[in-house]
Amino acid sequence: MATTRNAREEDVDVLAEIGFRAWEKAMEAIGEMADMRVSAREAFANFTRSSWLTITVVEEFSTVAGWAAREHLDELISDFWIDPQYQGQGLGRALLEEVEAEILRQGFKKARIETHAQNNEAIGFFEKHGYAIHWLSVAYSPKIDRDVQSVGLSKMLVEVPPTAMYGQEF
Repeated sequence: MATTRNAREEDVDVLAEIGFRAWEKAMEAIGEMADMRVSAREAFANFTRSSWLTITVVEEFSTVAGWAAREHLDELISDFWIDPQYQGQGLGRALLEEVEAEILRQGFKKARIETHAQNNEAIGFFEKHGYAIHWLSVAYSPKIDRDVQSVGLSKMLVEVPPTAMYGQEF
């Protein structure tokens, strides 16, 4: 049974390992990641140690199975990682629903996430849950010390009335 909760400081090492394993799986499509592994592992350790207060955890029978972060506590989901051994079991959906509810409670109307443009599994997951791709870019990622082609996805969390045409309502 999936449950969600706020991360605790004692979770940071487990969270870093889950993030790293999920990242490795996501990066398989790209290949040539051997030189990035050390940087990525360090980035996950540094991030979870410094930002655990922004992390929401999903558990399966009291075992941490994944996590999501909102690094700046805004509408951007900066990280979303499900341990590969738990993928496809509904835990990502439970985690996403909780994070979206947090975003709404804090007054934001839309959720956003960015991922690697070749991360088809993640893109498919978010599209299945109502997200749409809105941009494609290439930018330097200090977390892995290289340029990364990314896509930005977003989802309206509240129903927005149709805009009035030419300032007039119909």
